[in-house]
Amino acid sequence: MNALTPLSARLERSDGHALVTLARSRGAVRLRDLAQRGSAKAFLPRVEGDVPEVVFLNTSGGLTGGDRLSYRLELGAGCRATATTQTAERAYAAGAGAARVEVLHEVGRDGWLDWLPQETILFQGAALERETQISLAPGAGCLMVESVVLGRAAMGETLSRLAFRDRRSILRGGKPVLVEPLALDDRALAAAGGAAMLGGARALATLAMVGPGAEDALGPARAALGEAGVEAAASAFDGKLVLRLLAADGWPLRRQVARLLTVLRGRALPRVWQV
Repeated sequence: MNALTPLSARLERSDGHALVTLARSRGAVRLRDLAQRGSAKAFLPRVEGDVPEVVFLNTSGGLTGGDRLSYRLELGAGCRATATTQTAERAYAAGAGAARVEVLHEVGRDGWLDWLPQETILFQGAALERETQISLAPGAGCLMVESVVLGRAAMGETLSRLAFRDRRSILRGGKPVLVEPLALDDRALAAAGGAAMLGGARALATLAMVGPGAEDALGPARAALGEAGVEAAASAFDGKLVLRLLAADGWPLRRQVARLLTVLRGRALPRVWQV
């Protein structure tokens, strides 16, 4: 009798791409193009006021090794818009290779984009490589936030295995005006309690505003700080406002980020943030 040879299973990987193009037409910002494929979706909910919202969604429910995800938003000249994600993104243990996420947004002349994705939650053994790039035309500006949570404190999770590489950049005329690289791996996690690393924090966020009025927002931003359990610092220079935040848990960080965004935007957050 011949021995049976075990077959290696090929796991299904998600692959998603969503592109939204907005342009000014007949005195308002309107949808010009929408293309979506695979696990990436985008929709424009009905909103009050004249600033449209674009909500991106990963229907696969999370990211794991080998997954691919791409979000793109193109704003025409004079367009103002808010873009966000429907929920927190989750990166699970990766069996083979890293999940890759690409976010590429373009803002036309004198336009403005608020890029407000909800937090990314990293689980034990996650492997994620992400690139976020916002390209600004002359006179354009943006507000960007990125929050990362290392496991779920309420579930008693502590990460010791991780491969996370994240790069955020804002360009003007093709030249970088702000570049934010972040890399966390097993070695970094082992040293995360040190003052030069995360100081024991399990949640971190960066907010950046680039464009007209960014430096003037420093005072209101500092006045909005003070959430218990969150350490924060803010600075403004060369037409930029940058805030960095650390917390022991994702919930106080989220509350602080939400308050900051509300102050900096001068209006309520997208409804998906409030669910």
